[in-house]
Amino acid sequence: MKSFEHRYLQRLPLSMELLRAVGTLREFKGRQELYKRQIPQALDTLRQAAMIQSTESSNRIEGVVAPLKRIQALIAEKTTPRDRSEQEIAGYRDVLNMIHANHADIPFKPSIVLQFHRDLYQYAGGGGQWKGTNNDIVERQADGTTTLRFKPVSAIATSDHMEQLHLQFDHAWNQGNAEPLLLIAAYLLDFLCIHPFPDGNGRMARLLTLLLLYHAGHEVGRFISLERIVERSKESYYDTLHQSSQSWHEGRHDLLPWTSYLLGTVTAAYNELEERVGTLMSARGSKTGMVLDAIRASFGEFSVKDLQERCPHVGIDMIRRVLRKERDAGSVECLGRGPDARWRRLTTDD
Repeated sequence: MKSFEHRYLQRLPLSMELLRAVGTLREFKGRQELYKRQIPQALDTLRQAAMIQSTESSNRIEGVVAPLKRIQALIAEKTTPRDRSEQEIAGYRDVLNMIHANHADIPFKPSIVLQFHRDLYQYAGGGGQWKGTNNDIVERQADGTTTLRFKPVSAIATSDHMEQLHLQFDHAWNQGNAEPLLLIAAYLLDFLCIHPFPDGNGRMARLLTLLLLYHAGHEVGRFISLERIVERSKESYYDTLHQSSQSWHEGRHDLLPWTSYLLGTVTAAYNELEERVGTLMSARGSKTGMVLDAIRASFGEFSVKDLQERCPHVGIDMIRRVLRKERDAGSVECLGRGPDARWRRLTTDD
């Protein structure tokens, strides 16, 4: 709410870099419908892969883990959760499905945020209520000591702050005078500074990011996992969040580091989508050609898992056959043993 008070957003100095990022994202947004018409089946394959990656990464950021095969079975609803971690993973799956399927009909208000949290914890219990006790954000050191990183809004003030945040956000959104992506960044920072739940705030923020991007017309989160990109850059995620939250209570915070990070995340997702779409629409058309294109697009070292992510509709056996053929031809070399071994290109000619 602090990002919407006292004309804070109107006074925010926007850099040329930030404005260029917004312009680039508008261009990406304009090309979405073209892809949906040209390669709908391939995009459906990307959607399935993104569901698994989003559920795995968003929970793993918070230390909630399970074997990949169990996550895949849970996503496909071929099994039921058997421990606390799997209960939370299944809950995340359900909220993701709800957003993907019904985003156009989901009103953005505090009761929906509570509903999402309830569904996130529906198998584990304890969700769907604002925090009842204060929850300071601390950093744990290697020696066991803790350092206070941020003091969120008190438990007693949380309900009022969330109501005010949504009123202010709705007003700014409906006026139509501000760039929606900037409003989304402001909302998410305020949400995380309020820290309204006893647990699950990070996962809720990532789910709300997806919903709000849908409301702004950006569908990239359907096909590329935003959560996986956040996991890969989580040091920047926490650093920019820390920078932008300083002096938030006084309304003297700097929203720009966090905004730049968020726009960079969405841009990275669109870049990845276009790379995969380009591969799918290439004249080669064959699965072998798609794997070769993914190898040639690799900078530095890569793994079989990296190639799977770039070619989600190509089987792992095919990927391994192509790698063996390229290794025998002297184009790549394997730097280790086992399924997690790293590979490296030896030639640069395409």
